[in-house]
Amino acid sequence: MPMMDESKRKQIVAELSRSYMMELETVANYIANSEWLDGIRAKHIKDALAADVAEELGHAQMLAKRIKVLDGRVPGSQELKMEQKALQPPADSTDVIAVIRGVIEAEEGAIAQYQKIIELTDVVDPVTQDLCIDLMGDEQEHRRMFRGFLAEAEKGM
Repeated sequence: MPMMDESKRKQIVAELSRSYMMELETVANYIANSEWLDGIRAKHIKDALAADVAEELGHAQMLAKRIKVLDGRVPGSQELKMEQKALQPPADSTDVIAVIRGVIEAEEGAIAQYQKIIELTDVVDPVTQDLCIDLMGDEQEHRRMFRGFLAEAEKGM
């Protein structure tokens, strides 16, 4: 197996840091939406979001640990860049569909980011690659669940 050069290590750490920030942003938005939504149709969505907070936080912790192992510095709050426009709590607290679509978009972003890291680490960093394969699988499961919620919600319109 080829050795990882310094340039590649820095690139991997940068992408892991981006994933770490994305996971933390997802946690913040899941908490906000799990408390903000109202209505009968919102119950299952709120419960799913609240349950996923611990898993997404766990993802961030695993990423932070891997960043440290690779001699990177885990970003602090002043370095976090928030980008999830679609997952912001909607103005209408009963707009469950907007939240579901926001979750799907966030999960698709995480999946694409993990795929990027999987390709970046191929051959040179199998440990990081395995971690990102596992995390991507979790995100794919979340996306599938929320696609089901979306199909059901759209039928009820």
